[in-house]
Amino acid sequence: MAYRPDTLENAPLGRDAAYPEHYDAGLLYPIPRAANRAPLGIEEGKLPFVGEDEWHAFEVSWLNGRGKPIVAVARFRLPAESPNLIESKSWKLYLNSFNQTRFADQDAVQSTLTRDLANAAGATVSVELLAVDDAELTPQSLPGECLDDLDIDVSNYTPSATFLVAGEEVVEESLYSHLLKSNCPVTGQPDWGSVLIRYKGPKIDREGLLRYLIGYRQHQDFHEHCVEHIFTDLMQQVKPEELLVLARYVRRGGLDISPWRATPGLTPPSPLRLARQ
Repeated sequence: MAYRPDTLENAPLGRDAAYPEHYDAGLLYPIPRAANRAPLGIEEGKLPFVGEDEWHAFEVSWLNGRGKPIVAVARFRLPAESPNLIESKSWKLYLNSFNQTRFADQDAVQSTLTRDLANAAGATVSVELLAVDDAELTPQSLPGECLDDLDIDVSNYTPSATFLVAGEEVVEESLYSHLLKSNCPVTGQPDWGSVLIRYKGPKIDREGLLRYLIGYRQHQDFHEHCVEHIFTDLMQQVKPEELLVLARYVRRGGLDISPWRATPGLTPPSPLRLARQ
């Protein structure tokens, strides 16, 4: 079926919606990335980063050919260069539409997900179906040094790149914080997360970096765009040789989102899941 990228005006997010039980690919609601990237100076076709949006879905179920329920955890990876992201509530509704639908086998489910999500995103989407007790879902820790014990005063809760300053010493380090919080751009609901920053370049002032990250506390945007905002500000203010920004957001509605953006050649530690997810 043909998908039409749309604005948030008609998105299911923030609206009452019936939860379908029978398969319906038309529930997926794509949203163009370009509108949120333009204010950051990011041009489509000239992305300053590579990356993916990694999703985990914990409420995935369907019926086998004999009507017996099957359950799984799904992992999806959307490339950052895809023209569209997929609105999260529409994704949840779409997955719920599998609940009372019969499929011949797991391969049929996986191929259906792969096809529908690629159509909505406008690019190839990776789909894995994991057992609910798969070892890859075991919680782990972020690598590097945590910033959260820094004793700082904070009075600004909107992102300000002026906090991002660096010295002359060139270092290679990984820093992380569990204090990331942003808000849904439609409903205003809080989105909690952790963020990892791995870089090689002028040493970033840690107190300033933590103040900057806390600045997203009242910011309203999608998870994916928050990560691109952080990446862009760090590149512009600090000018590192290498940079990776990875956010792992807490699960909401049976879905979690973990976007990452990096300079070419860097990849995130994977698989990696945190206890709050």
